Amino acid sequence: MSQPEMSTDDVRGRIARLFVYPVKSCAGAEVREALLTETGFDLDRAWMVVNSSGDFVTQRELPRMALIHPQIKVFEVVLRAPGMLALHLGIDQVESPTKVRVWQDELAAWDMGDVASQWFSDFLGQPSLRLVRFDPEVTRLASKRWTGETEARIEFADGYPLLVASEASLAGLNARLEASGHPQVGMERFRPNIVLSGLEEHDEDRLSEFSIATAEGAAQFRPVKPCPRCPIPNIDPATGTSSPEVMDVLQAYRADPRLDGAITFGMNTILLKGIGHKLRVGDSVGGGFKF
Repeated sequence: MSQPEMSTDDVRGRIARLFVYPVKSCAGAEVREALLTETGFDLDRAWMVVNSSGDFVTQRELPRMALIHPQIKVFEVVLRAPGMLALHLGIDQVESPTKVRVWQDELAAWDMGDVASQWFSDFLGQPSLRLVRFDPEVTRLASKRWTGETEARIEFADGYPLLVASEASLAGLNARLEASGHPQVGMERFRPNIVLSGLEEHDEDRLSEFSIATAEGAAQFRPVKPCPRCPIPNIDPATGTSSPEVMDVLQAYRADPRLDGAITFGMNTILLKGIGHKLRVGDSVGGGFKF
């Protein structure tokens, strides 16, 4: 089915890439299409690794999580990591109820059982890790300080349903890295859900709202908060090792006064309209600037 082109006052672009991250802080699955749900993309951050106390763990503490790669199939997600047999997670399969913590939120969740626990503990070299599944009966909301009156539901994401970045923003960073004598890096380090082409560098920061023309109709989005970056962009997703150059270079030009000087890259975004729509690579994007 052909898709309608959208007029826009300020920005016209397209979806260049789409990513879903089934297990929080593991590698993403690059996809050609992604289903929009109340909480962002279907299966995005639906699973999470926790320690023996039920606290979430990420690449910040365990950078080898970057080496765990998911493959999304119809009825399961398959996880692969170097030296490990594949771990198969049934999309509708859980074992027992549990309690977990994500930042300040304490949540009911579902434990995925001892086989998954041993798999993650063995690969990450830390005993007593557990894999948990988000409980769809739980309502977890993004901060209304940034979403206003809109209630934006999330699963195990750090704070917002979707992260949007642009190819131009990455190109600007890579030009600065090369000028500083460092190799270029890939978009995977920044873990976006939606990558846009056709924008100027960091245009995503200035968008008030944008629409994406899907086969099901226009889906409407609002960028609400610049994404403050922790040290994860310093981790090479191919090796799971960290070096400081990416954040060092960003520090020189991406300190954001809206977040008291935090280094930002990409925009946390909420869905206003389009639950049940599918975004596809190549879909047209249009939107207007805040100022």
